[in-house]
Amino acid sequence: QVQLVESGGGLVQAGGSLILSCAASGRTFSSYVMGWFRRAPGKEREFVAAISRSGTNTDYADSVKGRFTISRDNAKNTVYLQMNSLKPEDTAVFYCAAAPSFLQGRVVLTTSEYNSWGQGTQVTVSS
Repeated sequence: QVQLVESGGGLVQAGGSLILSCAASGRTFSSYVMGWFRRAPGKEREFVAAISRSGTNTDYADSVKGRFTISRDNAKNTVYLQMNSLKPEDTAVFYCAAAPSFLQGRVVLTTSEYNSWGQGTQVTVSS
């Protein structure tokens, strides 16, 4: 497992942008598929985006396609989530998560495969 620490959350107006970062401990960061999830008030946790070990492949929830971009820098042990055109319904606690994978290109995983989670960072979008 790896330890994950998110940062970059905050309050932003609708239509604005934020960049979330997730720093991982350990020397095996490139062995993990990295994902972002979120939990809105009163709702279940939901998948947002994922990126394969090398960063070649990405996957997004339909609700964020075209607005959010996930990326990673394996040299810095960090994964990012660029969020543009934010909407009030994006308000949530955002979590990054890591899933070990033997396959370089794999990006679609079940939630249960993610075995490391950060503490979360609050994103609030005002209307």
